Amino acid sequence: MQSYMRCTVAGIFLSAGLVLGATVPGFAQQIETKTPAASSVCGTLVNAERFARTELFFGLSKPDGSQVTEAEFQAFVDTVVTPLFPDGLTLLSGAGQFQGASGEVIQEGSKLLILLYTFNQESSAEVEQIRQEYKDAFQQQSVLRVDEPSCVSF
Repeated sequence: MQSYMRCTVAGIFLSAGLVLGATVPGFAQQIETKTPAASSVCGTLVNAERFARTELFFGLSKPDGSQVTEAEFQAFVDTVVTPLFPDGLTLLSGAGQFQGASGEVIQEGSKLLILLYTFNQESSAEVEQIRQEYKDAFQQQSVLRVDEPSCVSF
């Protein structure tokens, strides 16, 4: 049965199927390949570099009915996320919901973590490490991962 997560963050409505652990076919090639079109857009037109953009959606409800607190989540960011991605990140708070296995709509607080980085297999594995450590620490069934190529300039 497919479930859905909808998260309202800063007035933007996001909807994504929970197909967790899947990789986008050709994603690595999209990031790593310097096609003429990609080079034109990223390098010439906007003077940017090609990066991966990964969004991780974390639910804050625990199975026992309690919530992951702000202090617990910040400690997780400080001890797990920051050592793996020390160059920076963006963290947003939101209100999420998903359809449970029995069909009921479950609402919960959520966090959206946005990472921009040079894509390689090591960094992708580090993103997976973040997901697994969060699931283990807070008894979560899943952490939604969304990846896409981006043009980035600083």
